[in-house]
Amino acid sequence: MFIKKVHIVNFKKFRDFTIVLNPKVNIIVGNNEEGKSTILEAIHLALSGMYCGHILKNEISEYLFNKDIVGEYIQSLSTNNKLSLPEILIEIIFEDITGANAQFNGDGNSYRDSNLSGISFRICFNEDYQDEYEKYITSNKEYTSLPIEYYKIEWKTFAREAITSRSIPIKSIIIDSAANKYQNGSDIYISKIIKDSLEEKEIVALSQSYRTLKNNFKADDAIKHINDKITDSAKVTNKQVTISVDMSVRNSWETSLMTFVDQIPFQNIGKGEQCLIKTNLALAHKKAELSNLILLEEPENHLSHTKLNELLKQIQMKCQEKQIIISTHSNFVANKLNLSNLILLTGNNTISFSNLDSDDAEYFAKLSGYDTLRMILSHAAILVEGPTEELLIQKAYHKVYAKLPIEDGIDVISVHGLAFKRFLSIAKSLLQKRIAVVTDNDGDYNKKITEKYSEYISGQYTNIKICADNRNELKTLEPQFVEVNIPHLDTLRDILMIKENEYPTKDSIIKYMLNHKTEWALQLFNTDKDFEIPSYIHEAINWVRGE
Repeated sequence: MFIKKVHIVNFKKFRDFTIVLNPKVNIIVGNNEEGKSTILEAIHLALSGMYCGHILKNEISEYLFNKDIVGEYIQSLSTNNKLSLPEILIEIIFEDITGANAQFNGDGNSYRDSNLSGISFRICFNEDYQDEYEKYITSNKEYTSLPIEYYKIEWKTFAREAITSRSIPIKSIIIDSAANKYQNGSDIYISKIIKDSLEEKEIVALSQSYRTLKNNFKADDAIKHINDKITDSAKVTNKQVTISVDMSVRNSWETSLMTFVDQIPFQNIGKGEQCLIKTNLALAHKKAELSNLILLEEPENHLSHTKLNELLKQIQMKCQEKQIIISTHSNFVANKLNLSNLILLTGNNTISFSNLDSDDAEYFAKLSGYDTLRMILSHAAILVEGPTEELLIQKAYHKVYAKLPIEDGIDVISVHGLAFKRFLSIAKSLLQKRIAVVTDNDGDYNKKITEKYSEYISGQYTNIKICADNRNELKTLEPQFVEVNIPHLDTLRDILMIKENEYPTKDSIIKYMLNHKTEWALQLFNTDKDFEIPSYIHEAINWVRGE
C-alpha cells in the first residue's frame, strides 16, 4: 500500500498544491524555499498528527498557515466583506484499496470523487465558538494576528468517518539528520522507531522490567535513608516527603530510557552516524500489517561520500516493500537513486522525470558524479565539453555583462562530450528552461552536429539549442579561438605568456593551446587584456539569456 497523491491547501508556503508520487522511491528536488521540507512535514502531520516532534492538537500556530491567506483574512476584517477563517487541508490519497481498508473510500475529498481512497487532515474553525467569534470580528479592534483559539483539528477518512492515527494503514517516520530533537537525552525519532519495531508482548515486557527497576530504586537502602532525612528536614508538614521516580505512566520508558551506541549516548555520537542508524532502523521495520513510509530529509547532511554511498545502498536494498520520499540537493543522491524517480518543484508546480529513458537513468546511476541537479535547478544552463570551454564562456559572459553567468542563474556545466545527449535526455522534461550545448565539430560538422543532434536542431524541443562552428577545418575550440583573434596575435601571446620567436605562427599558437588546454583558459580568464570570442559562443550566451 502506498500514497498516490498529496493535496495541500494553505499549509505554510502552499495555497493549493498537488504532488503525484511514485509507489516506491521519490526524490524531491528544488531550489531553496520551494517547499521540499514542507511536503514531508505535511505528509507526516496528516498521517501521525505530529509536527516537529510534538502532537499538534494543542500547539496550533498561525505560522502553519500560508502567510498570504492570513494577510488577506486579517485585512478583510476591517472591511464590510469579511472573509471566513482560513483553513489548512492536507489530503492523502492512497492507492485503490479494498477489503478491510475499504473504509477509506468515499467522496469526502476536494475532488468529490467517490472512487478515491484516503484521509483528510483539516485545521478549521470550531463551530462551538460561533457566538464568541461573531463578537470578536465585530469588536472594531485592531486585528493583527489569526485568532487560533477558535480552531480545531478534524481527521477523517474520505468516507467522512472520524479517525485517529492508530487506524491509518500507512505509518510514517520522518528523519532529518540536521535536526536536534531530544527528549530527556533520547532522540524522539529513534525511540519511536524502536517502539514500532517491537511486538506488543515485547513492549509489555519492557514496561514491566522498567517498572521493576523503578520499584527497586524506591526499595534501595540508600534511597530509604535519604528519604528519612528529607522527611525529618521538612518541618513545614506532617506528611512524608520523599524522592522517587514517576510510576504513573505505563510506557514511561519511552521518554526515560536512553539509547546507547557502543556505550555512548545516542545524542553524543556523530550526526552522520545518527542518520545512518535511524534510517537503517526505519528501513528494517518488519510489522507485516504496516506499509511503512520513510520520509528522509537531505540525507547528505553530515555524511562523507563513502558513508552516503553506504546509506543509499541500504535504501536501495530495503525499500522494495516501502515507499520512500527523499528531499535532497545532492547530485550523488539523485543520480544514485535513479533520476526517473525525480520530482522537481518549481513554483507551485511539479515536473516528474518518470519518462526519462531508462538507459540514461541507469547511466547516471552508475556514474553518479555528474552535475545533473546543477542543470535541473538552474535558471538556464550552458553545457560544455570540459573546463577549457567552461572558463572561456564565463570570461566571455563577464566581458559583456561585468558579472559571471551564475549571478544571473545561468550555470555553465562541464559534462564531457560523451554525456551531452544524456543530459539533453533530461532537458527534454525542462520545457521552460533554456539549455544550450557548446561543442566542437571534430572536423565533420554534418556527422558530429547535424546528424548527431538532429532531433534538437529540428526544433522539436524549443528549449534546447546546439551551438558549434560549422567550418570543418576548425574542428576544436583552439583553432576557432585563434582564428577570430588573428588580428591580435601579439595580444594573444601576451595573454598566454609565450614568446613570438617560439610561437611565430597561428598554427604554432594553436599547438601550444592544444598541449596546455586548462592552462591557457585560466590565463585568459585572469587577464584584463581585450580579445575576441568565437561567434557561436556569443550565440549560446545570448540564447540562454533570451536575447
